[in-house]
Amino acid sequence: MSSGRDNGAGLNALERRAAYSLSGLFSLRMLGLFLILPVFALYAEELPEVTPLLVGIAIGIYGLTQALLQIPFGMLSDRIGRKPVLIGGLLIFALGSVVAASSETIHGIILGRALQGSGAIAAVIMALAADLSREQRRLRMMAIIGISIGVAFAISLIMGPILNTWIGVPGIFWLTAVLALAGVAIVIFVVPTPRESHFHRDAEAVPGQFGQVLTDPELLRLDFGILTLHMCLTAMFLAYPLALRDLGMASDSHWLVYLPVMLASMLTMIPFVIIAESRRRMRPVFLTAIASLAVASTLLYGFSQSLAFMVLSLFVFFTAFNLLEATLPSLIAKAAPGERKGTAMGVYSSSQFIGAFLGGALGGWIHTRYGIEGTFLLCGAMALVWLLLAWGMPDPSYLSNYLLPVGRLDEGEVRPLAEKLMAIEGVDDAVIIAEDGVAYLKVDLGIVDRDRLEEYAVQG
Repeated sequence: MSSGRDNGAGLNALERRAAYSLSGLFSLRMLGLFLILPVFALYAEELPEVTPLLVGIAIGIYGLTQALLQIPFGMLSDRIGRKPVLIGGLLIFALGSVVAASSETIHGIILGRALQGSGAIAAVIMALAADLSREQRRLRMMAIIGISIGVAFAISLIMGPILNTWIGVPGIFWLTAVLALAGVAIVIFVVPTPRESHFHRDAEAVPGQFGQVLTDPELLRLDFGILTLHMCLTAMFLAYPLALRDLGMASDSHWLVYLPVMLASMLTMIPFVIIAESRRRMRPVFLTAIASLAVASTLLYGFSQSLAFMVLSLFVFFTAFNLLEATLPSLIAKAAPGERKGTAMGVYSSSQFIGAFLGGALGGWIHTRYGIEGTFLLCGAMALVWLLLAWGMPDPSYLSNYLLPVGRLDEGEVRPLAEKLMAIEGVDDAVIIAEDGVAYLKVDLGIVDRDRLEEYAVQG
């Protein structure tokens, strides 16, 4: 076997280009989905035949179509290629944006938002990232893409109210159509074309593994967590902009709340992420964040007539939200066996999108019956249910996934190689899929000798 030591410590030029172009592509799409989040509830009040329930469905319906189609789109891209599916998805997204921008009724906007979600390219982007990266550098590329998603979300909350002042909600929808077409240009001219596209079980769902993933108690607990988190987020923005308006704050000034809150919450959560990961205090940090989410939502329910408490509560809410958004994928990766990580992440992502839909639909129904405060109370109640379910979680293993390309093997070579890898200190598990030519390892990065692992790597 040839050594894999030339992989280097960082991304090579192709991987950097792929990471940043795919991050930009993902960011443009997330901006298109979330720019309306802080302003739509206010805009929709002026539409004919509107109800809070329909407003909630309009905000969250993209999550339902996204959840239904993202895994099938990923599978389709295995057959016909990544870029054709990406371009098709972006064009569907652009069409949905045009439909929403042109609509003067809530029902037309619901249709547009459903079409936006139907351009479900998240899984395809991850599969293309896997095509364009070496196994040992794949986690770093995925981390760059993940960071870009968080940044895009923060920007959307700040820019949404500002853009609403300049061009209004229909203008924002037109802008998202332009962003989607810009994404098409990025796919064609900037994103590298892989030499070959093939299936990656660490980044894509395997249909035969759904049964195992959907019956794993720890994975289900985490799936419920991300569903609840995004349910609370969507429901929150059905009520929070209205509460600020009722306190006398004009919609074009709402960014003055969101900007400092988002910046402060992102800075505040960083030390907790370090404590959770580096000091191996994941369980107490995680549970504290869920409790903080419940407390913040309850404060919003009890003190919605006080601007100071509204701002403070939103700060606590987003500190907890950002912390949970950062730690949940890490917990999924720790809990899922390496060879089932792609399937586990696919179910996790679908749960996230279903949560966005439920947050809109259920939050809108609660708003109809119990008003703004009822929506805040829904968030607090759901966070409390999550806390009770999460309380029984064991302390995570703090093992990381490590992919090692070992070349195509005969079945007789698999077990001896797995035993050699397991003999290396810091390797807790080794599963080799002969047809993949990859060893899926669970390792303790603090003690494992990566040079010894790389002695068994084969260059593709």
